[in-house]
Amino acid sequence: MIKLTFRSFTAIKEPETCERYLAGHVQVLKDYGITNITTNNRQWMSLPTVHGIVAEAEDGTVVGGVRVHIADGVHPLPVEDAVGYMDPFVSKVINQYFDDGTGELCGLWNAKSVAGIGISILLVRAGIAIVNQIRLASLFTICADYTMPMVRKVGFVVEDSLGNAGEFVYPNENYIARVLRKMNAETLETAEAFDRERIFDLRNNPQQITIETGPKGDLEVDYQLVIPTYE
Repeated sequence: MIKLTFRSFTAIKEPETCERYLAGHVQVLKDYGITNITTNNRQWMSLPTVHGIVAEAEDGTVVGGVRVHIADGVHPLPVEDAVGYMDPFVSKVINQYFDDGTGELCGLWNAKSVAGIGISILLVRAGIAIVNQIRLASLFTICADYTMPMVRKVGFVVEDSLGNAGEFVYPNENYIARVLRKMNAETLETAEAFDRERIFDLRNNPQQITIETGPKGDLEVDYQLVIPTYE
């Protein structure tokens, strides 16, 4: 059985983890012929408002990850950098939720070595699970068509007012992306029942070892989702 550890971290506190995360993410994008993703810049590594989760194999190799960026009113969220120039209303929509605490789930990737075993949905659930630790009431994300079913399961809803009925040509002409919002990151009311229960379980028990069932069988995940205090 495949065994993975999902470990949370704060970007500015763990530069080595950031480098391993970025190297894996860039490699996956290159494998798919995508080289112009704006969120692959390095600025996020220096922001105190960025937290992440890495999926590590038994030998310590980073085989996947996801990030949560907190909107700080100073640095644009990755979605603003990615498609904001196509529709300036993107920033206005985000600002509507700023006072209550909002951010973005982004940078999701998994290595080819673990492709198809189902860790993307596990990382997305884990990413949503940790937002109570950083006091976010809502979340935005941007996704391609092939990830729409997954992000809808966890409760993201397309922002139809943006772009062309919610659609943007991104990251290149071969892809259509959509901006979505997690309607309520606290109650998860728009998520499907199973996903809501799993996210709440991870939120209430952020340190647990669980057998998860994926498309290719079971895998064991050691969740270490308490964001470290780095004292």
